Amino acid sequence: MKRSYLLGTAFALPFMALAGTASADCGSLTIASMNWQSAEVLANLDQFILNEGYGCNAEIVAGDTVPSITSLVEKGQPEIVPEAWVDLMPEIVDAGLKDEKIVSLSRSLSDGGQQGWFIPRYMLDDHPDLNKIEEILAHPELFPAPEDPSKGAVFNGPQGWGGTVVTTQLAKALDIEGHGFTLVDTGSAAGLDGSIARAYEQQAPWLGFYWEPTSLLGKYDMVAVDFGMPHDTEEWKRCTSVADCPDPKANAFPVDNVFTLVSKKFADAADPGVIDYLSKRSWSNDTVNKLMAWMTDNQATGEDGAREFLRENEETWTQWVTPEAAERIKAAL
Repeated sequence: MKRSYLLGTAFALPFMALAGTASADCGSLTIASMNWQSAEVLANLDQFILNEGYGCNAEIVAGDTVPSITSLVEKGQPEIVPEAWVDLMPEIVDAGLKDEKIVSLSRSLSDGGQQGWFIPRYMLDDHPDLNKIEEILAHPELFPAPEDPSKGAVFNGPQGWGGTVVTTQLAKALDIEGHGFTLVDTGSAAGLDGSIARAYEQQAPWLGFYWEPTSLLGKYDMVAVDFGMPHDTEEWKRCTSVADCPDPKANAFPVDNVFTLVSKKFADAADPGVIDYLSKRSWSNDTVNKLMAWMTDNQATGEDGAREFLRENEETWTQWVTPEAAERIKAAL
């Protein structure tokens, strides 16, 4: 309950900070760029908008979830963590919010980070209820395994992934073998990606573990499987995510909360327009998936991706900024 309360009330904090802001100086600041594509492009987007639209002197610093959030809470730097997966370290985030060392602004990913089992969109078009787990389990023949077409296949990730453990445990809990299914070990991230790509190229069946936002789901339209139940956090910790737990129960994947976190000192001192932008700036997984697919296809950097988004999505980002900032950003592209 404590985590839910703090994360739920965090959205009130930026507006409290705004109300007490006397300074309109953006000044120099640092933005954490994590070592994955969606976080990299978001950091570059924030840098471009803040520098060109609001006259900031924002620099990007390399980071990762644990060190960046820890440093933000303990030292107030980097001043902005644009894509903070707060569920990975809820105690530190909650303490930082409670002690008023940090402020939670926008929900960076409006849909949240999503892991799960997915099927191709074209399969759902042919079988309208096939995104439901009970419908899938009733029809193994729709998902023939590559080595044994008499069984249905659930493609799993490589060994060592948390999602691989979860999929293995859910396979036990749902008794997929009793329903005529088998787990398929794809061996590596490339193997998993390749299995989806081959299925799509052939418009063939596919069912298995994946997540978003990712460039692959920007290229291939996949639909998450509905497990028909709410996520049970306690069961997840007890058994769903524990490889050697002998008695897993059916469960649903969680939706990861992904917020923009900033230092309280920065929120209090910055131009209110900057905080307003960071409070509004939020994009969907579909938007990020497609942008990352473009970046992958074009071997583009985070800076390239930010500029592409600004060029192609003016109707979206102009809702985040002031009219004056919008004109300056357009002129800088």
